[in-house]
Amino acid sequence: MPPSVLGKLELKIMQALWDRGACSVREIQESLPPKKRPAYTTVQTVVTRLEAKGAVRRAKKISNAHIYEATLTRDATHGRFIDDLLSLFGGRSQPVMAHLIESGKLTLQDIKEAEKMLQALANKEKSR
Repeated sequence: MPPSVLGKLELKIMQALWDRGACSVREIQESLPPKKRPAYTTVQTVVTRLEAKGAVRRAKKISNAHIYEATLTRDATHGRFIDDLLSLFGGRSQPVMAHLIESGKLTLQDIKEAEKMLQALANKEKSR
């Protein structure tokens, strides 16, 4: 199960690992935006914390550099964040959906795709 709380920098590091695959700390650090790029030692500390949380693991060692890879999938992590968000609203998705619609972040295409997914889920449950 994914850790329930990942900070902003932890998520950026996970994003780098999901996008690039296994990386060294230096490669992770260099993949972050130059304008607000944290120091190498900061990235190293955060990667160590992610390893302790079980979010990343050392895949191999090349010379004196450890190569890390994500042990959590992007989908599992996103799902956990969404579950945590919904728990703030007592498990109700309606307030979140209303906000997304009002802010213009939920498009008609998003709704059509959601309807398809709901229909596929209903069909799957009927076939059981």
